[in-house]
Amino acid sequence: MNTPCITGWNHSQFGKLSGIDPENMIGDVARAAIEHAGLAPDAISSIHIGNFNAGFLYQDFPSSLVFHALPELRFLPATRVENACATGSAAIYSALQAVMSGQSTHALVIGYEKMSELSTGDVGDVLLKCSYAREEAGTPGGFAGVFGKIASAYFERYGDQSDALAAISAKNHFNGVSNPYAHMRKDLGFDFCRTPSERNPFVAGPLKRSDCSLISDGAVAMIISAADVARTMTRAVQFRAAVHMNDYLPLSRRDPTVFEGGRRAWQKALTDGGLTLNDLSLVETHDCFTIAELLEYEAMGLAEPGQGARMILDGVTAKDGRLPINPSGGLKSKGHPIGATGVSMHVMAAMQVCNDAGDMQIPNVEHAGVFNMGGAAVANYVSILKRLV
Repeated sequence: MNTPCITGWNHSQFGKLSGIDPENMIGDVARAAIEHAGLAPDAISSIHIGNFNAGFLYQDFPSSLVFHALPELRFLPATRVENACATGSAAIYSALQAVMSGQSTHALVIGYEKMSELSTGDVGDVLLKCSYAREEAGTPGGFAGVFGKIASAYFERYGDQSDALAAISAKNHFNGVSNPYAHMRKDLGFDFCRTPSERNPFVAGPLKRSDCSLISDGAVAMIISAADVARTMTRAVQFRAAVHMNDYLPLSRRDPTVFEGGRRAWQKALTDGGLTLNDLSLVETHDCFTIAELLEYEAMGLAEPGQGARMILDGVTAKDGRLPINPSGGLKSKGHPIGATGVSMHVMAAMQVCNDAGDMQIPNVEHAGVFNMGGAAVANYVSILKRLV
């Protein structure tokens, strides 16, 4: 199989990074990723920037900002890619296409976001632009309100799932303690996540603060290289599958309790890779809200519709379970800087297949899955990674 490979990466700390210039964030991770791949800057053929922005920063049009830190890259083709919360994966897939077409030998991918310049309310207004404006603009609670409605619809159909959502949150915060890049490295525990309190109030519908991902800043970079060249490098993580599918934007045109686009993307990825879910050692999935992770268990085929709760309550998705989900802590603990998220998820999976994940490491990893979505399962990206070298 001659698909492109990840050959280097670098991951910044995620969190509220006050006083850190986004241009410096971009330059630092880009230079370190190139060095990690064992390359010089002049080996890079193209640059693919994932940045959502939509009002987080005044400075838009970021494609040439990396030249400030790496003037050696000046005059290369550099493009900004955006696909809501799947922006990072969109940038990776842009790089894959450049390499597969033969236009690039080594493509630099950078995903970043600086969200903390705005108030929580303003961040919610920016993120709500990822919904269908004609019907969903002005939803109370912003995007949390959108997922609160999804959770309420699921609860109405299948019963109260509050125990499962609290268990997902507690699992991901427990896992995040081992992630040195995570925004919040604190084991909150099931009781805190399950019990409404002054520190953990309801935010939207049945969702509490502990069910919602964090407002984060951060940057991640990786190098995508042609397979024939990657075989000669220090490490090469191959894409056994790379699938992108979009669904309707309005929730009114879909069953909100079924991530149909995600389900179809998972089915195609497993088929393309000649694999089954049992062949995966772990999955990094898009837990922007705990209800999303629950629905993703069902979308990936781990559980039948309405049975996702059993996967978390029975320990199937725990770090030592049959299929660990989000051993990095996921978006819930690691943070969710929109443009950086998809790149981060792929880096976390690449670290696992290279046995380079430190305290996050799952034993004997062969294949790692990634599911990154934009909006409420509108843009759906599924990757399956395996180490080649």
